[in-house]
Amino acid sequence: MASPAPSRFKTISLSIIKWGLALGALGLLALGIAVAVAMASLPDYQQLTRRSDLGQMVRVRAADGTLLVSLGPSFGRWLEYEQIPATMRTAMIAVEDRRFRSHLGVDPIGVARSIKVRFDTGSWRQGGSTITQQLARNIFLTNSRTFGRKIKEAVLALAIERKFSKDQILELYLNRVYFGGGAYGIDAASRTFFGHGAERLSLGEAAIIAGLVKAPSNYSPTADVEAARDRASVVLNSMVQNGFLPASAAASVDAAEIKVQPAAKQNSVRYFTDWALPQLDTLIDETSEPIDVYTTLDPGMQSAANRAINANTPGGAQGALVAIDRDGAVRAMIGGRDYVDSIYNRATQAERQPGSAWKLFVYLSALESGMKPEDTVVDEPVTIGGWTPRNSTRTYAGPVTLREAFARSINTISAKIGDALGFGTIADMARRFGISGNISTYPSMVLGTSEVRLIDMTRAFASVQNRGVSVMPYAIRKVVTADGRLLHQHQSTEQRVLVAPWVAAEMTDLLQSAVLSGTGRAAQIGRPVAGKTGTTSSNKDGWFIGFSSGLTTGVWMGRDDARTVGGLQGGTAPARAFSDFMKVAVAKRPVEQFETQAPLPDWQLEPDEEAWGYNLEESAPLVDADGNPIGTQPIDPLGPEQPQPQPDPGAQVDQQWLDEVLNRNPQNRPPAQPATRAPPPRQPQSERAADPLQPRP
Repeated sequence: MASPAPSRFKTISLSIIKWGLALGALGLLALGIAVAVAMASLPDYQQLTRRSDLGQMVRVRAADGTLLVSLGPSFGRWLEYEQIPATMRTAMIAVEDRRFRSHLGVDPIGVARSIKVRFDTGSWRQGGSTITQQLARNIFLTNSRTFGRKIKEAVLALAIERKFSKDQILELYLNRVYFGGGAYGIDAASRTFFGHGAERLSLGEAAIIAGLVKAPSNYSPTADVEAARDRASVVLNSMVQNGFLPASAAASVDAAEIKVQPAAKQNSVRYFTDWALPQLDTLIDETSEPIDVYTTLDPGMQSAANRAINANTPGGAQGALVAIDRDGAVRAMIGGRDYVDSIYNRATQAERQPGSAWKLFVYLSALESGMKPEDTVVDEPVTIGGWTPRNSTRTYAGPVTLREAFARSINTISAKIGDALGFGTIADMARRFGISGNISTYPSMVLGTSEVRLIDMTRAFASVQNRGVSVMPYAIRKVVTADGRLLHQHQSTEQRVLVAPWVAAEMTDLLQSAVLSGTGRAAQIGRPVAGKTGTTSSNKDGWFIGFSSGLTTGVWMGRDDARTVGGLQGGTAPARAFSDFMKVAVAKRPVEQFETQAPLPDWQLEPDEEAWGYNLEESAPLVDADGNPIGTQPIDPLGPEQPQPQPDPGAQVDQQWLDEVLNRNPQNRPPAQPATRAPPPRQPQSERAADPLQPRP
């Protein structure tokens, strides 16, 4: 009699098989449903090519187009499958997924190998993910190493394979995968590491890029070029072993000959980019598409500025520099000695007392009121509202010209000007030239006690250099997308006349004197320079701001904690830094002589009838400077009669005749031209006569 045991075993086995088949069928059904649902939820192909989910890439370029810094994820051009070099495609397949063309999105052999390694080593050392799985993870999932994430990854990979072709999947992968250095996609990687687009990749370069996917930080060419070249050799060997490349072609590649583009320096230039990039918010609306920002920065000037500041700034102190071209373009900016140590931008953020550099506004006010550089004023003790200013020399020079007073930075003269014109008048002049913030109107304000920013003071000097017309600093010339679409083009802002040209010309005369014979002699560069020093109490701040050949440069030095810096004066380290920088910055520019004289306005060339006693309605004869009719002999009640100049019969009342009558020196006056704008309001004659700063006999 047969034993029933085999029958029970057979029954149990059949039951297991049936249940296994049933569960397998259910699993396949569930997998099919999951894949179908995943397929339905997948974006269309065009959406996946936008890469907006990765953030915005911003490449900042210098005035000559060179890359200054790349911020955010770096994207290059999207290359269609046919545009990608065949060597790049096969290199990636060989090293990442050699059965890419045959599997359905998941490679069973690769999965089995990964599981075996897991049991052998106790950890997931080999992922076994296909290119399709990597694409699914990069777009839709995280990099967490969990079983649930691997299941989702496999489902998405199967869905992607059902929805897109192999060529489309490889195109997506090569344009989206991360290659290190902030570069996403082969074109960004090629431009980052080799300086050209991916369509021009050589075999060796393609091998380096393909080798980066495994460990971008370990094999980055800019971090370890030898490691990148060694990894490229591994990729080439894999291409040969898998039949993608003849051995002779691989042998022809010399890894040592592959040239890698050095990473862009990001030290001092970051002060400039940190100041410039926030301006994009007001210039463009694009926040996702990759953009190239072309700036005004001159790399040569920036390097010269960095050297000048670091070579001249006293130990323990900080230095800042900003250079503005005649149209407002910022050519160089240094916000501190080292951006890595401190990102605080002392050129655009720090507010410090400017010392005597503030006298620019004092003397602009004086010149606009009618004073001349040749006018004589007296350097003597003065007390204003209980305040008694002292000169740095602790002495008084007596009668000096306005030019000499400015060149020697005599404090008492500035105090007299402020007292005569009103300290509010000087504050208004500073605001007119772009100084913002709180401006003191106490008497001591004439010596620069109000805190200002270096870029604002430099802008003010640039406006004087621009013949009294406002200059607005700007940093961004244009913004374009990666495919060349123009988003922004800088347009010149409406210029405002701040002071008359003759006032700016006379101010330039004073500024040039300060460099030629005054406190700014250390700023000389072998060509015309105009500028002014500034030193605050206890040598806490040192300034020099000046211009030459259309470029205006401001330099500040001091400590962030506002403590004393031994020996720091505007005419020492700051002036030397200015000189070192400007010698390089303007070397290739033509030498320009300053226009220290400009056509006087009509109201000075031909004084009005009130001042001269001329009454048009009465058709009175011409009168002289004292209001006496020409051709008569007026009686002076305080003295004997004086002969008056007589006009030549038939002579015209021209400028030469006016010079002779008024005893003017024609060598100090340029040819008369029509005035271009209305003069400032004139003081009544009685007030002008009472002005304590009028020339003394």
